[in-house]
Amino acid sequence: MVTVSNCAEQQPLVMQHTLASEVSCMGVGLHSGASVTLTLKPAAANSGIRFVRTDLEAGKNEILAEYQNVCDTLLCTKISNEHGASVGTIEHLMAAISALEIDNLLVEINGPEVPVMDGSSAPFVFLIESVGLKEQDAPRRYIEVLKDVSLELDGKAVRLSPAESFVIDFSIEFASEAIGKQRISFDVSASGFKHRYSKARTFGFLHEVEHLRSMGLARGGSLDNAVVVDGDRVLNETGLRYSDEFVRHKVLDAVGDLYLAGGRLLGRFTADKAGHQLNNMILHSLLEDQTAWRWAYKAAPAKQESNVIAFPSKRSRHAASYDVAAADVALATATPAE
Repeated sequence: MVTVSNCAEQQPLVMQHTLASEVSCMGVGLHSGASVTLTLKPAAANSGIRFVRTDLEAGKNEILAEYQNVCDTLLCTKISNEHGASVGTIEHLMAAISALEIDNLLVEINGPEVPVMDGSSAPFVFLIESVGLKEQDAPRRYIEVLKDVSLELDGKAVRLSPAESFVIDFSIEFASEAIGKQRISFDVSASGFKHRYSKARTFGFLHEVEHLRSMGLARGGSLDNAVVVDGDRVLNETGLRYSDEFVRHKVLDAVGDLYLAGGRLLGRFTADKAGHQLNNMILHSLLEDQTAWRWAYKAAPAKQESNVIAFPSKRSRHAASYDVAAADVALATATPAE
């Protein structure tokens, strides 16, 4: 481990990034079924990921995408602010933002739910790569896990432990033979996420979908944007995109949920049968224990054998293309940055 005083001025550091220009798309909300327009815009260094509800009163419509602002994890990850403004189903977009290493972004949306698109992160990866990223004049800060932190709830378990990079090890088990037991480990990278995880779709069981619709939910869900399982059968005519698409989507969700830490993690996340609730709970356990983590900088690649520059914890809240179906991006537009 190297110190700030020894090399912060000598080593080039990994810098923050935002979008090179803005980009938009239109889709429907998974639960509301309502049409919604989403616009991703460049944001200033050190401003983080912020959602703005353009259909609500200015000054009361901005929500910082951080774990303290998560208000619901039952069917998706939803964030809200003190004025009651909220945005749900943010996890697939947050996964793309995290994996493609965007530090600062303004997400404008004219409704309460991020469009589901095809049920994966791939359309958001496409949008981001269509305009590209811009390096900013500020170093990126990482959240380095210093000791094991773990939780168990209702037969589900999660753990964060020290590691040199951000690694997700996820296991699931369902009685349905269409799913069964699946486990996968992923050392998170932009290329790996894009090619092996971004296309994994959200999934559910037919009886659950029918129940949700009886409650007025899942109105925008269909076989075009979700994998639906009935007993031991996958109902989608085209089948699965990966033989283990179910656990890959769980990894995708975790990449998005864990980016609500407020910075990129340096640690191993191990999960067994977990979901949005435990993903958020483990962030509370980690970040509310000042002995469990610290901020760290990383030196630019291939400069030194050890490239992490750490300093004591003190948290501040303000601190390539993919070929998707034409329908997923037909309404996407890119405009030059002003």
